[in-house]
Amino acid sequence: MSGAERISQWLVQLQATGSATWAARSAIAVAGLVALVLPGLQPWDQMDAIPVAGSFLLVACVLLPDSLAALMFLIVVCGGWLMRAPSDLTYAVVLTGIALLVVHLASAFAGQIPSYAVVGRQAMRKWLLPATLAALLAPVVAVAAGLVRGADVPGSLFVTVAALAAATAAVWFASGQPIGGNSAQAGE
Repeated sequence: MSGAERISQWLVQLQATGSATWAARSAIAVAGLVALVLPGLQPWDQMDAIPVAGSFLLVACVLLPDSLAALMFLIVVCGGWLMRAPSDLTYAVVLTGIALLVVHLASAFAGQIPSYAVVGRQAMRKWLLPATLAALLAPVVAVAAGLVRGADVPGSLFVTVAALAAATAAVWFASGQPIGGNSAQAGE
C-alpha cells in the first residue's frame, strides 16, 4: 500500500470516527496534558527531557491508543515524578496520579475498538462506571495510605495493601466481571 493510499484510508477512518472514540481520545489528551503540565509547574526540579519525551508520547497515545505509547507515557511521567518529586502527599501529586489513571483507563478503552467503529451507549456506560469509580477511589486510597504512613501505626503496610485490594475489588465488580470463569459466560 502506498503512502497516498494509507493517508486516504486514514482520512476515511477519521471521518467515520464515532463519539465514543472521540470521547476516549479527548480524555487521553486532556488527562495527558494535566499529567505533563502539573508536575512542571511545581517547585521541584523536573528533568527537561520529561516534558519533551512525554509530549511526543502523548501525541502517539491519542493517535494510536492500542500501541505501547500509553505505557511508555506512563513510565516516562512516573519516572520523572519519582526521581524528583517530594515524598509528601500534595494536591499536585494526587491530581497527577488521577490524570495518569485517566490516561491509562481511556487508552485501555480506546485501544479495544477501531477508530471507525460505532460504539453504543451501553458499552460506553459499561466502561464509564468502573472508570469513574477508580478515579474517585484513587485519591481516597492515596490519602488514607498517606495518613496511615504518617501515623507510624504498626501494620500500616497491611492496611495500605488492604485498601488497594478493596479498591481493586470495587472496580472489578463495577465492571461486571464474574469471580470465577470467563467473561463470555457472564453475558449469558
